[in-house]
Amino acid sequence: MKVLVIEDDLGIGKVVRRGLEAANFQVDLAVDGATGLKLALENPYNVIILDLMLPKLDGWHVCQELRSQRNRTPVLMLTARDAVEDRVRGLDLGADDYLPKPFDFTELLARVRALLRRDKIHRTRIIRVGDLEIDTAKRRVSRAGRMIGLNQSTARRRAVC
Repeated sequence: MKVLVIEDDLGIGKVVRRGLEAANFQVDLAVDGATGLKLALENPYNVIILDLMLPKLDGWHVCQELRSQRNRTPVLMLTARDAVEDRVRGLDLGADDYLPKPFDFTELLARVRALLRRDKIHRTRIIRVGDLEIDTAKRRVSRAGRMIGLNQSTARRRAVC
């Protein structure tokens, strides 16, 4: 599993990286928002841990840009900004979780694991029931390997019957 940590405080960044690596994660560390955004858009990550008060581009804008680019990587905001308004703003901009500093590393790790579990559920795009297969991403349905053609009028007719 790959994690991107975007944190300008090198001490905190290194502690988080070491802890995640000890938990068998691969970790990239960016010390400013512009570099972090570039890495996030160019590389597949399973989770992004994002500080808010960053040089070059703040975490608010990083998160907003990720979501505007349809990047669905789970984002955990890790920041000293702990006011309710900040937490609400972060979540409304697209963050999946918000953890104020100071923090306990075991809680951070538990939150990362929770995001990974949630992301796994959301990324499941194929639902199988017996020989029926529904691909929610491609909007296709097949039974016993044979495609079932669906369109709005077909769906309405079948719903009425």
